[in-house]
Amino acid sequence: MGGTMNLRERKKLATWRAIRVAALRLFEEQGYEATTVEQIAAAANVSRATFFNYFAGKEAVVVDQDPEEARDWQALMDGRPAGEPLWDSLAAIMTGFCESLRETLPLHRRLKAKSPAFAQSAQSFGAQFFTDLRQWVAARATPVDDMTAILQLNLALAATNSAYETWGTDESFDGFMHRLERCLRQAGAGTASG
Repeated sequence: MGGTMNLRERKKLATWRAIRVAALRLFEEQGYEATTVEQIAAAANVSRATFFNYFAGKEAVVVDQDPEEARDWQALMDGRPAGEPLWDSLAAIMTGFCESLRETLPLHRRLKAKSPAFAQSAQSFGAQFFTDLRQWVAARATPVDDMTAILQLNLALAATNSAYETWGTDESFDGFMHRLERCLRQAGAGTASG
């Protein structure tokens, strides 16, 4: 689907990404609080008005998902076989989603540690993914196993949060992914053929 974008859409996406990259670099270099929208716009080589065409404010630079990410995670969900046990699907989707954040998640974590304001703004990061995942689970569940499906979804989310919360500050992203796999394996142990 990403290959069907026209030139205008590709230019808009490139501008969106340039603004995001400039903002995150400035946040890391000089701190979230000290960085202004004007500085971000200048670093991205766009006007202040153009910045606001793409983002509602500097908080949005933190929490808004890349427009292509939604397509990627939708493909993760759509790619799961219909007969696959729900837990196996959820574990694969969560692993794939986190892997797609390889470039941004470590930076987000460093910024959260440095800036309470950034940490506050970043609380809703991934909200659209989680909403889409809940809808995907609801569509896949039958009325008979609705409670089990919700329980497994919440276990997968808790496993992912546990891996993130225990990710050491000196540990690589691969270390985080190993933690995630371990947490998902442990959480999934009680879901056998659920």
